[in-house]
Amino acid sequence: MIPESFEYLAPKTLPEAISYLQQYGDDAKILSGGHSLIPMMKLRLTALSHIVDINGIPGLEYIEESDGFLKIGGLTREVALEDSALIRDKYPILLDTAKMIADPQVRNIATIGGNLAHGDPANDHPATMISLDARIVATGPNGTRTIGISDFFISLFETALAPDEILTEIRIPIPPAGSGGAYFKLERKVGDFATAGVAAQVVMNGDRCTSARIGLTNAGDVPINASGAAYSLVNHSPDEAMISAAAKMAADESEPTEDLRGPVDYKQAMVKELTKRALRRAIERAKGGQ
Repeated sequence: MIPESFEYLAPKTLPEAISYLQQYGDDAKILSGGHSLIPMMKLRLTALSHIVDINGIPGLEYIEESDGFLKIGGLTREVALEDSALIRDKYPILLDTAKMIADPQVRNIATIGGNLAHGDPANDHPATMISLDARIVATGPNGTRTIGISDFFISLFETALAPDEILTEIRIPIPPAGSGGAYFKLERKVGDFATAGVAAQVVMNGDRCTSARIGLTNAGDVPINASGAAYSLVNHSPDEAMISAAAKMAADESEPTEDLRGPVDYKQAMVKELTKRALRRAIERAKGGQ
């Protein structure tokens, strides 16, 4: 289908883009990668009179460590995560996640900021950012503010971003020594949205787990922080029995709905299995495994 007619706006600065959002309110939407917005417009699931394309604004594409954080610009493309030596060496969970998103053609254009700002619980980055305890930097007419990832996802396709704010940066605390993470996803076909997905990040001191976080993809109306499952591992030496118990807890914390990808009990069973896989890989990486 063809979208309804709209005015295309191409600001060259953040203040200009924000002024458009203030001026047009709910009738305007930010365009970054466009792989969520444009299909929705073509299917007439949303109708907008103004599109604000921020791709011409400089300074929003970067991956760097500073001030105790890994900082990722909101316009950074998924392919940049795949190509980054820093991500490959220190943040393999982000590489896991990027590689599971759609296909290379999409990843060449799709942005990490757009993936998060869309607020879709079936997207891959939200669960990973929960496991990494990320912060979201939003820029609006009153400057910038930082939103904890636990407060960012409000409901289905709704985030804590105000209508006149733009997601400009993601900040991830630089992990301490002994950290490891992994993301696993079940999909019907390559590039599909997840039937279920699990991100796990742990910190190990020898065989003892000192910290753990688990995020769930497509397991509820919002990405889920399986905090009970993660906490059950802390101050213990996770063996197979403990990993299996934590995985069952994660499945119990999930709240999937039945759809074309399967019934509720099947999805919860997949959360359980994927949690086991993610935790095993995260622990292996934390201990220095490949």
